[in-house]
Amino acid sequence: MSELELFLKRKEFLVCIDSDGCAMDTMDCKHFRCFGPCAVEEWKLEPWKKEVLDYWNQVNLYTMTRGANRFLALSMVLEWVHDNCGEIEGVKVFSEWAKEARELSNTSVKSQYEKTGEKIFYKALCWSQAVNLSILDLPEELKKPFDGVKEGVEMLHGQADVAIVSSANREAVVEEWERFSLMGWVDLCLTQTEGSKAWCIGEMVKKGYTPSHVLMIGDAPGDERAAAQNGVLFYPILVKQEAKSWRRLVQEAFPRFLEGSYEGAYEAKLKQEFLENLS
Repeated sequence: MSELELFLKRKEFLVCIDSDGCAMDTMDCKHFRCFGPCAVEEWKLEPWKKEVLDYWNQVNLYTMTRGANRFLALSMVLEWVHDNCGEIEGVKVFSEWAKEARELSNTSVKSQYEKTGEKIFYKALCWSQAVNLSILDLPEELKKPFDGVKEGVEMLHGQADVAIVSSANREAVVEEWERFSLMGWVDLCLTQTEGSKAWCIGEMVKKGYTPSHVLMIGDAPGDERAAAQNGVLFYPILVKQEAKSWRRLVQEAFPRFLEGSYEGAYEAKLKQEFLENLS
């Protein structure tokens, strides 16, 4: 049985936390040093390197697509490259798969290659594996939690079940959370292997939680959508204001969540701040 199937509700409240860019200050360095450069190398895009990397960072860090699953983001960038730089063989079929698949992971992209024989799926797998290796090689000082995360997660776990819900590679997520002694306050870790964030949240709600007793903490529009699709609450970690966001969560937002005054006007105000911060 999977970790999700074995998971049992222990408390009345559930808090789901994204990892990269939300709890861990790792998002920028991973995209700057790993995701984009590995795509340039795999698809031989050196003649357009600056333009491709600029567009990669725009898609993944600075716009409303921030935080998208790596294969969905790859499909968006490859479509742009196909239209603006040079032909990318198989980009249409890859993009259609990335938009429709329930699971976007190394396992699923490998399965799709074996099923279709389309070379782009093999190249996407090679790219993703190269990304994972390059992330493991990042200097340790670049992979750390934001200020306030350790204290925050410990406090959350005192009152709620805590789950990591991330679209990142499981090995990297677990390694980073364990290195900073955070996994002791985590009841469940769900990553790209299990499925989309929306699907994972939905499966946890089925464990018996009242939707208004479930809070998704994230830094990207996809986190907000995953919460909305399941009728649960959303707390935003604001880009470039992460430490401040964690302080507000501990001091103000989480107490409101527990007492039942989070939903409604307060949550709407936070969501508006979130959208304005990304605009």
